[in-house]
Amino acid sequence: MTEEPGRITRRFLSPAVREVHDYLRARMKALGMQVHVDAAGNLRGLWQSQDSSGKRLVMGSHIDTVPDAGAFDGVLGVVIALEWVEIARELKLPLSIEIIAFSEEEGVRFGTPFIGSRAVAGRFDEDLLEAKDADGVTLEAAIRTFGLDPGQIGEAELAEGAVGFVEVHIEQGPVLESEWLSVAAVTAIVGQTRLTFEFIGHANHAGTTPMRLRRDALSAAAEWIAKVEAGACATDGLVATVGKIVVEPNAGNVVPGSVKVSLDVRHAIDSTRKEAVGKLIENAESIAARRELKLKRTRQLDQPAVPMDERLTSFLADAIEAVGLPLKRMPSGAGHDAMVMAARVPTAMLFLRSPGGLSHHPDEAVLEEDVEASLEVGRKFLERLAAEIR
Repeated sequence: MTEEPGRITRRFLSPAVREVHDYLRARMKALGMQVHVDAAGNLRGLWQSQDSSGKRLVMGSHIDTVPDAGAFDGVLGVVIALEWVEIARELKLPLSIEIIAFSEEEGVRFGTPFIGSRAVAGRFDEDLLEAKDADGVTLEAAIRTFGLDPGQIGEAELAEGAVGFVEVHIEQGPVLESEWLSVAAVTAIVGQTRLTFEFIGHANHAGTTPMRLRRDALSAAAEWIAKVEAGACATDGLVATVGKIVVEPNAGNVVPGSVKVSLDVRHAIDSTRKEAVGKLIENAESIAARRELKLKRTRQLDQPAVPMDERLTSFLADAIEAVGLPLKRMPSGAGHDAMVMAARVPTAMLFLRSPGGLSHHPDEAVLEEDVEASLEVGRKFLERLAAEIR
């Protein structure tokens, strides 16, 4: 189900998304669920327990993808949620389950992520309706073309009675595989800081400028980049990345006059992240001053960490141990719909191992034994949650 033959690409409200809706709608109806699509394009199904007191668990993940994606990021969590409904039916639990296939999480088409979950969490900004995709189509027009009314997005907000939200997702990293583990309970979604630094020196002839008289911006940036790596390696749980470098004039026989470098710093504890960023800023300023360079910096993002709900996470942890699996608690280094939903309702996440640590890649995979483990964990989790709300 893709926009591009031979590769998986599903952008927000593309024709491929309608195919996914049709497939999932059929699966939901076969489980006796009430199904509708809200004005933000989220497909929603409600399984109503006959013994329910009006309380329900909300589950879901996203069905959009990055270009040339793997088959499991996001949508696996939706399909596993359907299986958890099947388990709840078999157990005749007094707990209803609502599943949401979020329309947009990746931010590919309109440059803004979490459109679907923002609407459900009551955090949709109407100014987003004016955003345009690469073809000049506005978000409002895309919603109308899909047969929906953007004026009703407010009605997508989560109704009362939800006891929590659970997202099942592949890890998208190598940690679980490196420890030979199938699943993990997510403790938090890390906070993130993004900045751009520009080291400004003086371009000059590579053959005639002595080393002691150079104001080499690239050498300064290289010295600083080494400190970025060293600082991250010295701090448990911290990741820091310089992923983009722009050199001017970028010629082999010219001393580089200016260099722009990106910085991405993430950690589950905001104070640790902020302290690391502060040190790296000091390092950059010190290097620039010693080399007689100017330094400019611009902050693009300062996203706080989002902790998962301790009670629901403890239920997941107990469920993992109850089925005989080793318990792993870990933060998520990537953003998920769960971080948006956590502002609205108690939220937890269950990770599945990512073979090869791959994601956002055609070779993205998942092991059947890990999917089976997620269903066994789901059974124990649902039993515990239902017992708590009786």
